Amino acid sequence: MRLKCIGFGALNVDRLHHVEHIARGGEESIVTGHEVHPGGSAANTVVALARLGHKVGCIGKIAADEGGRLLLSSFAEEGVDTRGVVVSKAGASGQVMGYVDATGERALYVEPGVNDSLSFEEVDLEYASSASFLHVTSFVGETSFECQRKLVECLSSVQVSFDPGMVYALRGLDGLRPLLRRTYVFFPNALEVKLLTGEGPEEGASVLLKEGVQVVAVKLGEAGCYVTDGDREYWVKAYPVKVVDTTGAGDAFCAGFLHGLLGGEDLETCGRLGNLVASKKLTKMGARDGLPRRDELTL
Repeated sequence: MRLKCIGFGALNVDRLHHVEHIARGGEESIVTGHEVHPGGSAANTVVALARLGHKVGCIGKIAADEGGRLLLSSFAEEGVDTRGVVVSKAGASGQVMGYVDATGERALYVEPGVNDSLSFEEVDLEYASSASFLHVTSFVGETSFECQRKLVECLSSVQVSFDPGMVYALRGLDGLRPLLRRTYVFFPNALEVKLLTGEGPEEGASVLLKEGVQVVAVKLGEAGCYVTDGDREYWVKAYPVKVVDTTGAGDAFCAGFLHGLLGGEDLETCGRLGNLVASKKLTKMGARDGLPRRDELTL
């Protein structure tokens, strides 16, 4: 069975703390609540796609611990194929410590665990080739980044979508070229575009298209998104909502956009779908609560 999308990135348990405000150096803040959720950027995106009715899978690495069991059970509940998930007998599953204030803004601290030991030899190439899209997101360590680079170069029949996150944006254009030249749709936010190109969304997207990317969809938060393929460009407004937590909003946007692409929609509609799915997620705590089902999508 051909999967519509396989996510490939770090698999993490999100330990989210509600705080009065995000403390800076020398400051203190009060924790008012605590929640634990399954997470990981690529994982969040494929879970969102599963809820929208797509057959999806995941490539990544977890440990045989409580966190790993949580991640696997959450995939099973959502109908995500886990044949690509490697389980390590040693080490600890990745986790993210998150601090979320009353406005939904957040600060994140990553403990990568066994994510950073995923090697190319552990990836099933036949499985990775079984999808229409391979959705790539970041790892912290070099071993896993090299694994992604090699895999992307091997999969000529699979379209690549790529959400870099801050970790990969800090590698710069030179560091990301092996991935960018194989990327069909690239999902940076405005700050990541600035880091990679030194430019704003429009000029930065032009630079990225010259690197080989076919479509650039820049996530602009409450301003929506900017989408272009070099011939057409769209500034797509966000859907106004009461923000509870921004964790995973970018992952949700990617899912909505990919849902549009998989359905043959034009780029503007894909941008609207991305904004809509992200808006639903913003109303709930955690990266996955609030992700909509297909029948909840009304543009």
